[in-house]
Amino acid sequence: MSAEASDGLFEPVQTLPSSLAARRFAALVGLDDVKERLVREAEVLFDPTVLEQWSKVAYDGETIPAVNAFAQRIPLFIFVGDVGTGKTTLAESFGDAVARCLDLEVLLYPLSLRARGSGSVGEMTQLIASAFDRVRSEIPTRRDGQRLGSAAVLLIDEADALAQSRALAQMHHEDRVGVNALIRGVDGIAADQRPIITVMCTNRLDALDPAVRRRAAKIISFERPATENRRSVLADAFKGAGLTAEHLDELARLTGPTDGRTYGLTYSDLTTRFVPEAVLDALPDRPLTFDRLTRIAADMTPTPPFATDGAGTS
Repeated sequence: MSAEASDGLFEPVQTLPSSLAARRFAALVGLDDVKERLVREAEVLFDPTVLEQWSKVAYDGETIPAVNAFAQRIPLFIFVGDVGTGKTTLAESFGDAVARCLDLEVLLYPLSLRARGSGSVGEMTQLIASAFDRVRSEIPTRRDGQRLGSAAVLLIDEADALAQSRALAQMHHEDRVGVNALIRGVDGIAADQRPIITVMCTNRLDALDPAVRRRAAKIISFERPATENRRSVLADAFKGAGLTAEHLDELARLTGPTDGRTYGLTYSDLTTRFVPEAVLDALPDRPLTFDRLTRIAADMTPTPPFATDGAGTS
């Protein structure tokens, strides 16, 4: 399949597994528990026979009733968390791990912001419906007894812009109809039993329509890294640089809540700002030093938390 979506509904479609996605997935240090559980959930949604195989191995060839509880789950994940906490990176890369575990091709379809349309009557509804139809047309329905050959992840970033609660008084009629189309698309994938998982990322879970939230098989919350998580990120980045355990402890402290600040650096702040700043500071011929790293850490301002007012707007 082409890596470029010709109809403008999607950003370039990615085929997994790929070495780039694998590196991005592995780089999400500190999210190991989330990653492991997510891959397991995705395996079951893509290929429910995994459950039957488990039951027959664990229970002497029997399929226990608990397996049937998964039949009604909607293949929808909602990732919610502050800016820079890794939710979008994980949404874009977990399909690589699933593809490797199940030995199949997983296609990542990142919905383009253009799919929100220009506000013309009926436009957003048609674009959303077309996006779901496009993915469903390219991923075959699961067939009993046949090996699963391909699957897909449909990624909707900043999902609150498309799936706002229809109860909001200021919501335009066209937006309400667009949410209806989104719900129909998610339900249609489940009804077809196609190996497609929709992932919605948002900073504001409470802004999503309740009907969308109810359908989610899993809602995963992403927090800013705790002290031990920041230390893991820094230890990985500065391996071989001569820092002691005490040095890493202090850097983890300095990059967290400190001096009256109630929040620390995000994962993105650490990996795309702090570490590169430290390396650039040492160029062209000086090694990294604890003294310089502490100064950089003390001077670096974290990305502010995403804030909402009483009306739920940014």
